[in-house]
Formats: sequence, structure tokens, C-alpha cells
Amino acid sequence: QVQFVESGGGLVQPGESLRLSCTGSGCIRSTYVMVWYRQAPGKEREKVASINHAGDVPYYVPTVRGRFTISRDNAKDTLYLQMNSLKPDDSAVYYCNSDSPVNWGQGTQVTVSA
Repeated sequence: QVQFVESGGGLVQPGESLRLSCTGSGCIRSTYVMVWYRQAPGKEREKVASINHAGDVPYYVPTVRGRFTISRDNAKDTLYLQMNSLKPDDSAVYYCNSDSPVNWGQGTQVTVSA
């Protein structure tokens, strides 16, 4: 069954920002490492960013490092991805999950276009 629900995507111009949110019905606060993934048309799903339970050890794929910020609020059972200085290459469906994914949610579409 679907465990995670992503939201916050949309259509923006290059250079603009979006903040994605992920809720998990109690799963996020119970999961040690949470991960944002994305999949663009014709490409494999890739790991974008991850964060440990305490929220102080983030990882970013080099292409987003310095522009994206991953964070989590375990009390609210929510994972976030702040995306700044968006580029057309960031366009993809974004998903949240653990680092050992089994089931996937619907994701949220991010489109960056002039």
C-alpha cells in the first residue's frame, strides 16, 4: 500500500523556487534515513537528497548541491525539499521514500520552463 504522499510541485520559470512536502502516516518519524528521488522522462529514477533521523547529516547529488535543502520534522511526520534556483534539468516527478524503497507514491510533478 502507498505509504508516502508528495505535494508542492508545480510549473515555474528558471531561477524560481519550490518547496516539496512529504507525509507518511507515521512512517517518516519511524524511518531512519529518508530520501527524495526524482525521475525525468526517459531517465532512470535517481536519488536527489537524503537525511538521517536527527536531520543533521544531509546528502545531495552533485547537480543539486548548493541549491536544494532537505529537512524533516519528525513531530509533524513530514519531509521537505526546498528547491532554489531551479533549472530546466530539474524537471521531473519527485518522490519521497526510505533508502530501501518497496512501494512508491504518486509523486509530485516539477516543471521548470521559460
